[in-house]
Order: sequence, then structure tokens, then C-alpha cells
Amino acid sequence: EGRVIRRLVCLTDRVEDLIAEFDRRVMLGIDLDDDASLNDPEDDRKYRSYKKLVAWCPSIRKLIHSVVENAELSHIYSKLNKGADGARADDTTRLKVTVASWLMQQTPPPSPVIHGQNKLGRGFNNDATGRLICPVDYDWNDPVVQQGVRDYHPDYRVTAHSWPAFLYQDGKYDPLKPVDGLFKGKLLLKTFKYIFTSPTSAEADDQEQLDPEMLSLQGRPKQRRTDGERRTRCDLRFALSSTGSWRIIDDEFDHQEFYDNIVDFLELAVTSDVAKEVEDLLFWWNRKVFGRKHVSTYRPQRVEQLSVARCSVRH
Repeated sequence: EGRVIRRLVCLTDRVEDLIAEFDRRVMLGIDLDDDASLNDPEDDRKYRSYKKLVAWCPSIRKLIHSVVENAELSHIYSKLNKGADGARADDTTRLKVTVASWLMQQTPPPSPVIHGQNKLGRGFNNDATGRLICPVDYDWNDPVVQQGVRDYHPDYRVTAHSWPAFLYQDGKYDPLKPVDGLFKGKLLLKTFKYIFTSPTSAEADDQEQLDPEMLSLQGRPKQRRTDGERRTRCDLRFALSSTGSWRIIDDEFDHQEFYDNIVDFLELAVTSDVAKEVEDLLFWWNRKVFGRKHVSTYRPQRVEQLSVARCSVRH
């Protein structure tokens, strides 16, 4: 069960810290159904992650309501955390090679060559990867921008306060319509399918041939799309960078802050219009991942409003 934690629950939090936040709320009598209370935002994030932990790791719920010695609890937490970190290591190792292969299939191929096992030629050292992780607030086509980013110029800082270009459809960002195309990048979608469905599905642009039995086994598509998408963005950003091993801070770019920004975008809709934007985005993802003909799985009909239901309520 621990392997699902880094993929669908949280980026770095330890299991015991998430459970400690649940315990704190119980002791203080805080409403457990309230995800956004008057607490510190970080505490609220932890509690939302705790609820995902319970959803994806059913044994946690049993553990919380059982009588277990502290030593045994520590052992269980350690095993879950080890599984979580092991899954992240496996994913980042596989993606390091796979993303390089995808980029080298471009016509013309990147120059210099992007090697599968060596990340030194990635990041802003290579035009192909630099273009993808460049903040959308800058124009990578401008040589001044490229040099400024590589020289760590204060006018061209690369931080989690800007979305990387690979998040946008075709890498196109409109400052007047900043949400248009966001989280619809082609490479992002391929990476998600590679991790959460199969390497074969990542190569397919059309999911209409997806086996219905496989679809049923994947389960809870809307929730999985939401939980998995944000982790995928961090994985892809790391795979494109020149950083050799996983770390939270890559120069000035904070992966935890990047992850939190994505979580807040998807989960903290402040208006009905924003909530509709997120719903439409998840609908787009579900169609891309599961295929158009499986729409009933992730957006069931409101049958009570349709003609048969209306005719059955006769007086």
C-alpha cells in the first residue's frame, strides 16, 4: 500500500505526520468534514492528504481504530514510508530514460543529444528541455531570456511562482487567459499514462481501444485523475531538469511549492465558475485517458431529469 502514497496522496509528507494532523483535530474538536478551516494552510493541506491516505490505504483506517504498541506503529509507518519513497525512486528512474527517448524522437532530434542515463545535458543546458521547463512568463525564443535564465539573472528567476511551459497545450500561454490550455500539455499526458495506465497506452493518441475490463479495474477515474495529475507534473519537471537525483529544491525551484500550487488550483475553487473550469479540465483528462466512449464512467447521466423519470412521476 505504501507505493500509492507518493503517487496519489502527497509529495513528501510522512505517514505519521498526516495521522498526527488527524489526531490534533480530534483533540481540538475541529470539524473533521471541514477541509479548509481557520487553521494554517499547511495544516489544512496535511489534513486533505490524510483523507486521501485513508481512501487509498484502507489499512490505515483500521490501524487508527486499533490498539497498537508505539514500537509496532513506528515499524508500520516505516514500511509505508519506505514503500512510498521506493515508488517515487522507481518512477523517476524509469522516466529519466523514457522521457529522453520521447524527446529524441522529435524531428529534427534535439542537439546536443539527450542521453537516457545522463541528465547533465538536460534542463536549461539544452534547447529542447529548456523550452519545456521555461516559465511561461518568459519568452524562451529570446536569446536574452535564455542567457538570463542560465546566468541566474534576478530578472529571469525560475521559481514555482510561474508555470513551466510543458503544462500548457502546445506550450502556448496567454496572459489575458492564463487558464486556457493549462495542464493539457502533450508530454504531460503521455507521462501520466505511462505511470498510471501502461507504457503502451502512453504511445497511443486515441484511447478508444482501451479494454473495458481494464477500465473497470482502474476504478474511481475522476479521483485518480485529480490525485495523480499533480504528482505527474512534478515527475516530469524533474525528468526534464539537469538535476541528477531527486530533491525538493532544484536551484530556486521548489517542487513542494509547485505541487502545492497545483493542489490548490484543483481543490480550492473559490467560485462556481472556477469549479466549473476544474470540472471541465478533469472531463478533458478522463476522455483523453479512458476514451470518449467510456464517458458514463466518469460523468454519469442525471437520469432523474430525463424523459423516462419525468414520465414515471405521474399524478
